[in-house]
Amino acid sequence: MNYQKVAKLVLAAGFLAGAVDASAQRKFIDPANMDLSVKPGDDFYQYASGTWIKNNPVPAKETRWGSFNELRDFNINAVRGLVEEAAADRNAPAGSVKRRVGDFYAAAMDSLTIEKLGYTPIKPDLARIAQIKDVQGILNEIAFMRTSGIGAPLFGFGIGQDRKNVNKYMVNLGQGGTSLADRDYYLKDDARSKAIREAYNKYMVTLFTLTGSSPEQAAKKASTVFEIEKKLAEAQMSRVEMRDPYKTYNKFTVAEFSKTTPNIDWSKYLLKFKVPAQDSILVSSPKFFTTVDGMLKSVPVADWKTYLEWNVLRGSAANLSSPFVQASFEYTRAQTGQRVQTPRWQRMSQLTDGAVGELLGQLYVAKYFKPEAKARMDELIANLRKAFEIRIKGLDWMSPETKEKALAKLHAFRPKVGYPEKWKTYNGLVINRGTYFQNLRNVGAWGYKESVDQLGKPVDRTRFGMTPPTVNAYYSATMNEIVFPAGILQFPFFDPNADDAINYGGIGAVIGHEMSHGFDDSGSQYDKDGNLKNWWTAEDRKKFDEKAAALGKQFDAYTVLDTIHVNGKLTMGENIGDLGGLNAAYTAFKMTRQGQSNEKIDGFTPDQRFFLSWAQVWRGNILPESAAQQIKTDPHSPGEFRTIGAPVNMDAWYKAFDVQPGQKLYKKPEDRIRMW
Repeated sequence: MNYQKVAKLVLAAGFLAGAVDASAQRKFIDPANMDLSVKPGDDFYQYASGTWIKNNPVPAKETRWGSFNELRDFNINAVRGLVEEAAADRNAPAGSVKRRVGDFYAAAMDSLTIEKLGYTPIKPDLARIAQIKDVQGILNEIAFMRTSGIGAPLFGFGIGQDRKNVNKYMVNLGQGGTSLADRDYYLKDDARSKAIREAYNKYMVTLFTLTGSSPEQAAKKASTVFEIEKKLAEAQMSRVEMRDPYKTYNKFTVAEFSKTTPNIDWSKYLLKFKVPAQDSILVSSPKFFTTVDGMLKSVPVADWKTYLEWNVLRGSAANLSSPFVQASFEYTRAQTGQRVQTPRWQRMSQLTDGAVGELLGQLYVAKYFKPEAKARMDELIANLRKAFEIRIKGLDWMSPETKEKALAKLHAFRPKVGYPEKWKTYNGLVINRGTYFQNLRNVGAWGYKESVDQLGKPVDRTRFGMTPPTVNAYYSATMNEIVFPAGILQFPFFDPNADDAINYGGIGAVIGHEMSHGFDDSGSQYDKDGNLKNWWTAEDRKKFDEKAAALGKQFDAYTVLDTIHVNGKLTMGENIGDLGGLNAAYTAFKMTRQGQSNEKIDGFTPDQRFFLSWAQVWRGNILPESAAQQIKTDPHSPGEFRTIGAPVNMDAWYKAFDVQPGQKLYKKPEDRIRMW
């Protein structure tokens, strides 16, 4: 997320087409959503959103429900309209954006054909795996699966920038090979981990049975897969360890790396991945690959075949006939608590966005994103950058030498708003209205080839890592860029008719958050060009680490469920993003006319409206199963703690709501964490 900046902006009309009339009547801070019986200093989350939370339980088809979900719901319905219109237009020219989007969605919604086929689409894969005779055959199949869009078994593989020389693309190898959401689910014996393992076993047995195994064979196969995956999990680094960019930067010549894995000659093996000859590769977890290499010898070929069979099944189940889809949902339900399956139109609309997002994105932007919106965002970003500059210059804990480098990095940020400068053409991607499953395979193979084709070419700095309808934003450390897809540029983040307090507390905080990622515990280790390179004095880094540790301790103390606490180390980057971003947004807000006044709207001062805007972004409900999973897998803290985590460290929040000693959220001024 991000925050905002300095000068008061002239509000551009119509951020989204059709949005103005609806929003003109909107109450941007509605007391009916609040719980005014609670003191803000005791529970700011409940005070700001208590009634809304009580009146908005999680719908049966969802695992959580909050402001993000409401906006995503709006967007997925907008996408539905686009894909249904495209599918209905049989006169769209062959090869046109509308025709390709329409054909993809129509094939995905052809449930009669999908039901009739059962698991026929994967029979050739299962037959091919059955013919494997030796370890080399296993390795060859893994490469074939990857390049053909079938799956990604055993380890992670991708093309990315060299983090110490960001103008070059390299092959990146990483840990992988497991199916459960986190390695801890294999290794821990608490009740939740055991329950998820039981559900996973049931899922495997069901899919193996549906494809012809007897119940006894299916149970044996499930046990075989689990044992392989457990060994892989034991070799994996934790999510917290993976956040260390130096620990995960291990550069080898291909020959050197091959010496660490006697059973894999990477110079030959990479050719099977359709990778041209490389002199060096990056490996995030060398220890993981030595384990894999040993397992290639110790695990029988028959067991590896079962493992590959499982990878085909789990990668395909959600796209086969209803018994497979239902089995996938039952497994999802066990992990997340979701009560009913998401409607097919919604799943397929999201799938279309994921598969051909820059075709669909062209239709979305044409209908829902106005040029004025982009201009307004550009202005907001410029103001936020100015506010961040003011804050860096005013830091009392950082030396002039490091400040100079920090400012250089800030000024080098490249913002991207709405959609890419140039759209992907998807040249060579075959989409057929009658072959849903093959379309998916074609998309996977096309995406793989597009990625590998980057090798040897200049780094493309125009690419977007998210599709235009996405309700999210991101910072890329190696690109040193902040990116805001069109989908997030709506209320409660932004509204052209809202007062500055609302927009600065919403999208302003998002902008500032993404900027702050360039200066969080991980992003701050990259320089202005995106290279992994230290630009800090030792003393300044020590002070920063001390502040980060204090923030980690603050979040570690938050209880999510019974004995489950927020993981302050895993969520560190996002928590720094919130703290830095909300501060920058507030600095920018105070430079507007409203920010310098005391004029109340609906009974709230400008500062109160700013913090309430921030709070209403994070209101929401989540199912307990999903909350427990989020703590293990999500680097973001739960919304309740994002609501309060940054404000309790800001003097302005205490003043705005008259928060006094003795109230539950009160922190002494000397204990408030001040970073950016």
